[in-house]
Amino acid sequence: MQRYFVSAEQFSGHAVVITGDDARHIGKVMRGKPGDKLIVSDGSSREALVAIDSIEAGEVKATILEPLVMDREARLNVTVAQSLPKGDKMETVIQRCTEIGAVSFVPFLSERTIVQYDAKKEGKRLERWRKIAKEAAEQSHRNRIPTVEQPLSWKGLLSSFGDYDLVCYCYEKEDGKQLRDVLKPFVEQLASDTGANVLVVVGPEGGFSEKETAQADEAGAISVGLGKRILRAETAGMAALTCVLYESGEMGGM
Repeated sequence: MQRYFVSAEQFSGHAVVITGDDARHIGKVMRGKPGDKLIVSDGSSREALVAIDSIEAGEVKATILEPLVMDREARLNVTVAQSLPKGDKMETVIQRCTEIGAVSFVPFLSERTIVQYDAKKEGKRLERWRKIAKEAAEQSHRNRIPTVEQPLSWKGLLSSFGDYDLVCYCYEKEDGKQLRDVLKPFVEQLASDTGANVLVVVGPEGGFSEKETAQADEAGAISVGLGKRILRAETAGMAALTCVLYESGEMGGM
């Protein structure tokens, strides 16, 4: 069943109004008609099964049939910080990691980032990234849309480490401590209802410099490996996120 995110204001009593691109999608792409059922969520506290009453230009009105339990989010809040990769790879990272369960994304610039950052163009790119996150959240039946933050400098990212309960950065030269070695004791210390905040940091195509790894260590992050194989920049975040959620029991772990 198709799912759509709306603002809390679009819920009113026993009704909901869907507008904008979503309304056009329902009318023109899905060829919706009165009586069709949808799932509508405000992304934070309210979700419901609804039935379409009417479809007009730019607006879909629906009646709430029953409230739904919002139980599809992971108990660990995992943020993926990704050094800007080449081409449209960031779009792939956001789409796939949203499907897996990331709660937010922090693009950043590091010493070996190849992409030339253009602040003038960043607004449109950020808008596209957020649209991709919304569509992926709807497709995967998430209860919330992950946030996509403004790109940070490496220094700015380091200063945010204190906001998390655990920070791991993926380092291809790490031949000792693997991600599971760090996750297992961390998860075991958590109560079953604890929403701890975890940050997974992934470097650019050229990896982190030794200076950056030293700075990350000093800021409280833990260097981890992801096995014996070298992963692409756009693959490492997906793999690490999956490992975190597996160890916390979201994918049959523990």
